[in-house]
Amino acid sequence: MSTAQTPPNVLTIAGSDPSGGAGLQGDIKTFSALGTYATNVITAVIAQNTQGVSTVHPIPAEMIAEQLDNLLGDVRIDAVKIGMVASMDVATTIRDALTRYRPRWVVLDPVMVAKSGDILVDRAGIRAVRDVLVPLADVITPNLPEAAVLLDVDTPRTTQAMATLLPELTRIGAPYVVLKGGHLSGNACPDLLATPQGVEWLEAPRIATQNLHGTGCALSSAVTAYLAHLPAEASAHTDIHAAIGDAKRWLHTALDASVHLDVGQGRGPVHHFHAWW
Repeated sequence: MSTAQTPPNVLTIAGSDPSGGAGLQGDIKTFSALGTYATNVITAVIAQNTQGVSTVHPIPAEMIAEQLDNLLGDVRIDAVKIGMVASMDVATTIRDALTRYRPRWVVLDPVMVAKSGDILVDRAGIRAVRDVLVPLADVITPNLPEAAVLLDVDTPRTTQAMATLLPELTRIGAPYVVLKGGHLSGNACPDLLATPQGVEWLEAPRIATQNLHGTGCALSSAVTAYLAHLPAEASAHTDIHAAIGDAKRWLHTALDASVHLDVGQGRGPVHHFHAWW
């Protein structure tokens, strides 16, 4: 357990992004910006930039298991964020390791569709995320294309259609679901939050920017970091709700500040360190 003198330790289990805006590199930036000590286990080497994904090279499950066992056998992990998982073997490897060394919080960002629209995993990988990792998580944070892939339905185009996905998403296992509405058109950017206590819309104005690379990674890793800071005696529902709200506000500011960056010729990253420089 972290103390007022020591920051919490957090872990990202994710693929790499050479451009630094998404994946484990983006997660590490978010964790660091929000006052946690970042560790990582890599699941895939990805050739990508701000314009799209070229190649995905999965790391073998045996190597992922070795990374996890070495890290978790040594370092206390207060919260973990799971990102890209491409196979059933990798999903069960992660589940088994996190069951043995259970951190207090598990956040799953079901990374299956890149911002460019590239599909990053095959059908076996989709089933692995849905059947193995969703039930392991405290919070899942799918965007609309990812939710549609998980449920094998068309991507919603309206808030009404978006709301129809929520019962099925909660049915597959995670107690808290943040269904992100950034793919909808319009001036608002609404997310839909499902909790054991009910459903509510989390409204936010849409920021006029093309710097959207890694926004999903940033939100889920921010939720992870805020959860890791929570005291052990705090109320679970109140605190998870607050952590999600804090993460959304942090990401909103990071998107707004992305104008100060000049990274790549496509969709640039959010400004993870907007509070610092």
